[in-house]
Amino acid sequence: MQKLKKKLYQLSITEISELIKKNQVSSVDIVNSVLNRIEEVDSSIHGYITVDKERALERAQEIDRLIVKLSPDERPPLIGVPIAVKDNICTKGLKTTCASRSLGEFIPPYNATVIQKLLDQGAVIIGKTNLDEFAMGSSTETSCFGPSRNPWNTDYTPGGSSGGSASVIAADEAICAVGSDTGGSIRQPASFCGVVGLKPTYGRVSRFGLVAFASSLDQIGPLTKNVTDCALLLQAISGHDVKDSTSFNIQVPDYRGYLLNDLKGLKIGVPHEYFGEGLDEGVEEKVQQSLSFFQNLGAEIEKVNLPHTEYAVATYYILATAEASSNLARYDGVRYGFREEEFNDLIDMYEKSKQKGFGAEVKRRIMLGTYVLSSGYYDAYYLKAQKVRTLIKKDFEKAFQKIDILLTPTTPIPAFKIGEKINDPLQMYLLDIFTISANLAGIPAISIPCGFSGKGLPIGLQLLADHFQEEKILQAAYAFEQNFDIQKDRPPLNRSENH
Repeated sequence: MQKLKKKLYQLSITEISELIKKNQVSSVDIVNSVLNRIEEVDSSIHGYITVDKERALERAQEIDRLIVKLSPDERPPLIGVPIAVKDNICTKGLKTTCASRSLGEFIPPYNATVIQKLLDQGAVIIGKTNLDEFAMGSSTETSCFGPSRNPWNTDYTPGGSSGGSASVIAADEAICAVGSDTGGSIRQPASFCGVVGLKPTYGRVSRFGLVAFASSLDQIGPLTKNVTDCALLLQAISGHDVKDSTSFNIQVPDYRGYLLNDLKGLKIGVPHEYFGEGLDEGVEEKVQQSLSFFQNLGAEIEKVNLPHTEYAVATYYILATAEASSNLARYDGVRYGFREEEFNDLIDMYEKSKQKGFGAEVKRRIMLGTYVLSSGYYDAYYLKAQKVRTLIKKDFEKAFQKIDILLTPTTPIPAFKIGEKINDPLQMYLLDIFTISANLAGIPAISIPCGFSGKGLPIGLQLLADHFQEEKILQAAYAFEQNFDIQKDRPPLNRSENH
């Protein structure tokens, strides 16, 4: 194997793909490097719930035998690449726990569509990553397995709910990862951990095999080390799926072909509603610097209004909890999942299994959702929230008639300390204020790193586009990444392994 300047686990998808095309590394080499890295640092990060070591190495050997039979041009970009998977996406024969006691030993009999697509591309599933229980949270602290930690400072949260996926990318414990985003659960941890995270348009990526939280909001998307990798991974998982009735039968562009270092004429809208009270000064400073940088690259900047933004958090937490209440009714201790062993009758078994199987945050959301759907309150809460959702969607439609993309902060603050907000649900919910509108409207959005706070914690920049226009935000993100002078150091893990 040729001597490399970087360790194999530090490489991107693109770099690995080039090395495999030139027969300079094998999949076994890469998988071993990542597994050794996991063994070295994951005790301080806790990014994984399950590491599938034996099957990953077997798969890598199988892929290496396949690579020999393919010409360099026939080898897909993801062939031989170790990928981490959020533990609410079904993987055949590999535990899918949703970080909940209620599914602690559940082994799916099938693969989610995105998993099958990745396997068809020759990817290697390295393990399942930690998350907030049933993806309900913003810090991974609601996981029944304990919280993940931010590789930049292990006293801080990596965000949530895809905190495990973001932390393992930042810590080089995987080459890339997939997560899910219901109200910011890919973009917020991407921002906190200094990686790239994209929520696709609702319907762009199949939800079949994703354990449902809020079915009209959930989307699976990529978390990667750079924008090019994000485009490659999005390409691999996108497309129509007959198993998902919400999947759109629409052509998937060649996203990599849109990665142009050119923004001349691009119209960027800046909504003033995202730059007000509650926005950290350091975050605002970095986002404003980024805005000036886009302008210097040739983009046109225009102020826009999204007047119903102030209602987004309330609307989201009515609709999301209502759908969660319905979706989580299936965990009754009968067919699968946790069942309390001591009970008096069927009703008692239901009650005790749910009481002990779910954590506090999941119970809170089930109760909120059941309340807003209950007789006498449905019209006052749920129906009204659906109408406000339509208004939020129309705000975006109106804005995109004038501009190509929107630019906002990803989160109002950088990462916070573990334990700092977990006992104040309202504070935690308000962290989603800049991300949830994209889910309510169903539009694509990406978070990319744009600098660091005074404490050395990453800050993220969010770009949003109209439905099925992921290529626009990828192009803008790529041009920014190629030209913006940002600290390229990796987290100082080897100096902070104290947990």
